Amino acid sequence: MAAKERQLDLVTIGRSCIDLYGEQVGGRLEDMGSFAKYIGGSPTNTAVGAARLGLRSALLTRVGADHFGRFITEQLAREGVSTRGVLEDPERLTALVFLGIRDADTFPLVFYRENCADMALQASDVDEGLLRDAGAVLINGTHLSRDNVFEASLRACQIARGNGARVVFDIDYRPVLWGLTRKDMGENRFVAHDGVTARLQQVLPLCDLVVGTEEEVHILGGSTDTLAALRAIRERTPALLVLKRGPHGCVAFAGAIPDRLDDGLVGEGFRVDVFNVLGAGDAFMAGFLRGWLRDEPLEACCRYANACGAIVVSRHGCSPAMPTWEELQAFLASDARPFRLRDDAALEQLHWATTRVGRWDDLMVLAMDHRSQFEALCAQVGADPARIPAFKALALRAVDRVAHGQPGFGLLLDGRYGMRALEAAADYPYWIGRPIEMPGSRPLDFESSADVATELATWPGNHVVKCLAFYHPDDPDDLRARQERQLLRLQDAARKTGHELLVEIIASNSGAVDDDTAARAIQRLYDLGMRPDWWKLEPSDSAAAWRNIERTIVANDAHCRGVVLLGLSAPQEVLVASFQVAAAQPLVKGFAVGRTIFAEAAARWLGGEIDDETAVDDLAARFGVLVEAWRQARSAKIGHPAVADCA
Repeated sequence: MAAKERQLDLVTIGRSCIDLYGEQVGGRLEDMGSFAKYIGGSPTNTAVGAARLGLRSALLTRVGADHFGRFITEQLAREGVSTRGVLEDPERLTALVFLGIRDADTFPLVFYRENCADMALQASDVDEGLLRDAGAVLINGTHLSRDNVFEASLRACQIARGNGARVVFDIDYRPVLWGLTRKDMGENRFVAHDGVTARLQQVLPLCDLVVGTEEEVHILGGSTDTLAALRAIRERTPALLVLKRGPHGCVAFAGAIPDRLDDGLVGEGFRVDVFNVLGAGDAFMAGFLRGWLRDEPLEACCRYANACGAIVVSRHGCSPAMPTWEELQAFLASDARPFRLRDDAALEQLHWATTRVGRWDDLMVLAMDHRSQFEALCAQVGADPARIPAFKALALRAVDRVAHGQPGFGLLLDGRYGMRALEAAADYPYWIGRPIEMPGSRPLDFESSADVATELATWPGNHVVKCLAFYHPDDPDDLRARQERQLLRLQDAARKTGHELLVEIIASNSGAVDDDTAARAIQRLYDLGMRPDWWKLEPSDSAAAWRNIERTIVANDAHCRGVVLLGLSAPQEVLVASFQVAAAQPLVKGFAVGRTIFAEAAARWLGGEIDDETAVDDLAARFGVLVEAWRQARSAKIGHPAVADCA
């Protein structure tokens, strides 16, 4: 099959597990108090890294029929990795790995891999059609430690070779997984063993590319003399050999092994502070393959590989640390980078923005995160505030009735009265926003613990943090400064806990508003370093105001998710009229409207005048009118197809 006809660039085969990374740095694994959960395993990390760099990758492995197995499959899909070859094993659990960062040289690992799913992979699991679709297959040395997985890897290589695809061998030596060390010595990278050497060398005649560290080359070549080991490998394969040398970069050998390592093709490394070496080799492989599978010069392949490795050693985790192609290009374009690369705010922002999952070309949200307004409604009709959570649970039913599971819909719900609805929403595909501000606070205060980050750490990762600020660019200096400190503090907390941030700005309560007001407020926050994922702004019938807003956002953050309109209790016809103007701006994605939709139904339901079903009917009908109005406005302005059946 011609390369241009193949659907995939790369299929990686082997380990797929859950990495549980200690969040405390500088101590023993025994002293870790909390762990971050990522997908892991060398082939899995490489598949993710390759996808982020623009390659079409797939993974062939087994996962358990359990929560972690489902997480791996879902996360791979979010990363753009094909899951055609991810098989569910009903008998075995997904493997786990506990990892810690002790210091720049010590990274304790404990593998929980007894009878795990990925080590049960067998030759009959190899999908010949999947491999025919791929330009290359990657196998890993660790997975050759079991006969069944060895046979599966060998069969995959043979199919690939038979179809004109290339075979890549990542030596990936973990002595503990060959039973050569105590189980608490997972970080040990080298134990000489003739049996392991013999097993690994069996695949060499099938290889086109072999990549490893010096220790890995030693085990593959059967010698602790690096040149001698390379020559022993060369005797068994004509493959391109790439020796990883950590901070010193790499050396590639396309032909005979010279008398000195530096006589090979040297790829210079990048000088950065080492925070975490785990995953750097997988990033190196992904970067190298980004060039090699597209037949770029070997020098470029080495440069990509070394840069990817340098980026990943500066971060926590393996797969989540992998750079995107845009991020890699930015890294390579400038030498003006800090030694502590994780302090490069621009690069970290680019990493965050280009690795977020999901896309919303349109976003229509029922906002029912109000708290003080519901309390006032209860006082007005004489209802017990304890009833509020039950009404808010109806919001999910109303959105689902309009959305029918389609993308582009969402809810804003609070944790005080809307927690039951938030919990139920976990089983639906809708965008979820959740407020953090103290209702009505000015200067801004948070409805949480004294440390907002500890509050966000308890939120599910898919909850978008929404913060309303009554903020005007002409506010008194001291008030404005207090508000800005809170917003910056919140952004820092949201990034550290992995949550997207929506900043809602209401200026009209605090001063005069003209066509420049919102844009000036946004620019002021950008100048301070704010980069929220979303903006939520007041409706306006001024095309000039929207042009100013869009120009400001695009100039400061090309990766901003977009803008949604708030309602401010405006009558339905007023909001619909504002849609006609806002929809002309591509950056305006939709609306997040509440009281216009729920006010009447809430008063009647809390007052005992209507039942649940009647309330849901009313909410869905009013929400559906705005959905239809937005879609019609969008279709008229920028050519999106309108959908008439909304409710």
